[in-house]
Amino acid sequence: MLAELRKVRFPVETGLLIAFCIFLPLVEFWKAAAWLAYVLTWLVNRIRSRSFGGDWRWWDTLILLWIGSAYLSAAFAGLGGNAWAKTGDVATHALLLWLVMRAGYTERELHWMLGALVASTLAGLAFGYWKLLSGAGKSGTLQLHSVGHVNHTAIYLAMMLGVCVSWLFTYWRKWRASRQAAALAVTVFVSVSLVVTASRGAIGIGFLLVLLLAIAWWPRGRAPFAASAITLVVVASLMIGFGAEVVRKQFENEAAANVLAYRDGVWRMGLAAWEKYPWFGVGKDNYGLISHELVRGWRVEAGRDYDASRYVRFPHAHSLFVNTLAERGIVGFAGLTALLLAWLVALLRHWPRPQQDDFAWLAWGAAASAWFVTVAVGMVNTTLHHEHGLLAVLLLGLWLSTLRPGRVSS
Repeated sequence: MLAELRKVRFPVETGLLIAFCIFLPLVEFWKAAAWLAYVLTWLVNRIRSRSFGGDWRWWDTLILLWIGSAYLSAAFAGLGGNAWAKTGDVATHALLLWLVMRAGYTERELHWMLGALVASTLAGLAFGYWKLLSGAGKSGTLQLHSVGHVNHTAIYLAMMLGVCVSWLFTYWRKWRASRQAAALAVTVFVSVSLVVTASRGAIGIGFLLVLLLAIAWWPRGRAPFAASAITLVVVASLMIGFGAEVVRKQFENEAAANVLAYRDGVWRMGLAAWEKYPWFGVGKDNYGLISHELVRGWRVEAGRDYDASRYVRFPHAHSLFVNTLAERGIVGFAGLTALLLAWLVALLRHWPRPQQDDFAWLAWGAAASAWFVTVAVGMVNTTLHHEHGLLAVLLLGLWLSTLRPGRVSS
């Protein structure tokens, strides 16, 4: 069935997904428009071709459970608010994952999509630097226009660094010197930009990701590990020697005995809400409604002490996992955990063999980068939402599409 589908080309649909990849970090309106047009075109094409990408598989069930757990949590949310409306973010991410996973694009088309993501990142950074250096930006930080806040931008860049590094490791020996130089320049530019964000978690995880990808490439060649290890040592030395902002921030926080930048207080607020509403949470996007007055009442009700200085109110938890527990409870957390664990198991199970084709390695590296950044940075920042969440599920979907039966390389 899938092999038959691959004989039918959908140029408009493919073009819309490429457009989505281009607009994702750049323009909010056109990103949303491209997403909607892509979804509608995908559905029309599959109805006309009478094929939706093959038989139902366990990944399809998992995606359905992810959406279902989010809406079930919204139905019984403790604080009401905008829980129903904001849960649509989960559905948007899940739908993109499902459509791309089942689309049956060729490797050539997938290459174009990944290339569009790299190109749009470069364009977004160029615009971000212009705003930063010209004073046109109000934040005084490097931001991708549609991604927004510097922490969100850093998460996005960390994932794209993984994509660039995977591309570099995969094709280096086959490229001419000019292409090697261009690819290396792009990777360095993304790396430096990540450092400029001064987001400690994303920078540390992003550089660790490079080393882990080099280790993953070890069966295919030793050069990536040696080059990465030397490069990271040099970069770390330069950052410390020249007093990079991220290093200064770390030293200042250590001196103030505030290494977590008040995150521990923010997490206590979230965990207090989870203790009050353990199964379904307070509702999606309701983290900001958790006030000191509410926490004090919950603690007193439970017969526990309350020290206001240990709690910090914030719009979100600065943690994917605490945020999910607080907003969607055990039910929503179970859906998220199932997705992340299945993603990890799939990566380990389908780790490419040395003799596999180049694109298998590139697609796997991109999906592995998205998982690692989502989970590792998710410990200290709220990942898997907005643009970097869409990027993560897109990279996962592109890779999963290569694992479905009947894959062709043309």
